[in-house]
Order: sequence, then C-alpha cells, then structure tokens
Amino acid sequence: MEDINKTEDMKECCGGRTKERTEKEYRDLINRLSRIEGQVRGVKRMVEQDVYCTDILVQVSAINAALNSFNKVLLAEHLRTCVAEDIRAGKEESIDELVATLQKLMK
Repeated sequence: MEDINKTEDMKECCGGRTKERTEKEYRDLINRLSRIEGQVRGVKRMVEQDVYCTDILVQVSAINAALNSFNKVLLAEHLRTCVAEDIRAGKEESIDELVATLQKLMK
C-alpha cells in the first residue's frame, strides 16, 4: 500500500506523467544517486568535524559535478525516449516542455 501512495504522490507533483525505465537505466540512475548521497553525508560529517572550509568546498564542487553528470545522463535518455516518442506521435508540446526544462537547468 505504501508504494501505491508514493506513486500517487509522484503523480501529483509531476503532472501525472511517469516513465518506465529499463532495469539498466534504473540501476545506473540509482547508483549515481547513491554515490551523490554518500558524498553529501561525507560533507555533513566534515562540517560536524570542523574540517577546514576549502576542503569542504572542494567536496561540494565534486557533488555539483556529480549532479551535473546525473542530469546529462537523464536528459540524454529523456531525449532518446520520451521526447522522440512524443514527436513521432505528433505531440509538438513536448518540445515546448523540453525548452522550458532546459531554461530551468541553465539558470
């Protein structure tokens, strides 16, 4: 039942759209996020242990790079699947959605 509630919560926050991913794509994304999560926990420990500021900043920069890499992988897969399928189906509004998303990413 909890999984159903999570799915319903995601539909509410994500405009009702979902994406079925291959097992490989799913594993890759989850592994990347798990590594990023570990990096963030590491930075939290650094702050708790009063580590020198520049050492923390270097680690935060690595987290930013990992998030950017995650975004690139996810965006590429989105273009290859969701956007391409929508365009083939004549759903031109997918292009407007992509442009809006890219504008948000480039802030």
